Amino acid sequence: MKRRNNDSILSNNNDTNIIFRILMYSTKEYDKLSFDTKLKDLKQPEKYEINYTHQHLSKDSVKQAKGYECICIFVNDDGSREVLEKLKQIGVKLIVLRCAGFNNVDIKAAEEFHIEIGYVPSYSPNAVAEHAVALVMALNRRLHRAYDRIRNGDFRLDGLVGFDMNGKTVGVLGTGRIGQFTIRIFRGFGCRVIAYDLYKMKDEDRHALGFEYAELDDIYTQADIISIHLPLDHKTKHLINAQSIEKMKKGVILVNTARGGLIDTKALINALKSGHVGGAGLDVYENEHKYFFNDFSSTIIDDDILIQLISYPNVILTAHQAFLTQEALCSIAKVTFENIYTFFTTGKPVNTPKL
Repeated sequence: MKRRNNDSILSNNNDTNIIFRILMYSTKEYDKLSFDTKLKDLKQPEKYEINYTHQHLSKDSVKQAKGYECICIFVNDDGSREVLEKLKQIGVKLIVLRCAGFNNVDIKAAEEFHIEIGYVPSYSPNAVAEHAVALVMALNRRLHRAYDRIRNGDFRLDGLVGFDMNGKTVGVLGTGRIGQFTIRIFRGFGCRVIAYDLYKMKDEDRHALGFEYAELDDIYTQADIISIHLPLDHKTKHLINAQSIEKMKKGVILVNTARGGLIDTKALINALKSGHVGGAGLDVYENEHKYFFNDFSSTIIDDDILIQLISYPNVILTAHQAFLTQEALCSIAKVTFENIYTFFTTGKPVNTPKL
């Protein structure tokens, strides 16, 4: 699992003897490929020693970080206070997340322990937006069910009736970079878009995208489709719950490519059972950390809620893959190296999360 690569981004560092050791947790083959490819574009590879491990960062695996100044983690790694305290004790000074979300890291504890945090605020927002819309289209036109039928020699069209996107109302929750790309795509279909965000865009930018801001309750009552692109924090956890779902139009299509904890999954299942929610496209799940990115095809999945979601014909669940494009992986590697470089040269990553 060990690779001695290293980046040339330290070419301005005058101390040619310094080698920075980095441990990357939760590594998959595509991570190795994208980071190794980016390293080839850099100078002085001897400046870094990068070790890859497939294990998640946890209270059990944290000991592997001994001897490293920097670790690199992903969305389901454990950045709790307990783990951060152990990282501090063994000398870790920098944690870089190769993702945009940082809800899995206790930022206040990191500040207390003087551990710097870097992240990737934007890598390929259009990739996530395109995946969100793909989920909508697959649910609407029953593409997943049609695919299974054809493979089994069933060419009937019964039960596969969808609806025209043109003229439908789409509610977009979150108008950051991903939300904006999502709006552009839905507007291209001829949809009316209404959106919600605590931090609103300038009027001229909003007019250029062709949407209106609305309160959450108005979106719930008007939208045929709701696509979620919000960060997860104490304000947004279970934003979609039994009460908010009850306000939605019957038959609404609900899509979440942001964070699983934004939806109360039990409430969603009840709404799917009753038919109040017509379909759900989920790239995230609130208890995904145990399962996503791993192979459980030959073992028992002991999460009954997850099993229920998978069993419903009007649910499409993908395993947190909305980001997974070649362009996004390249961008993630690039920004991660920039964060490491600026920390080792200035003491601060170039991109630090704000609470």
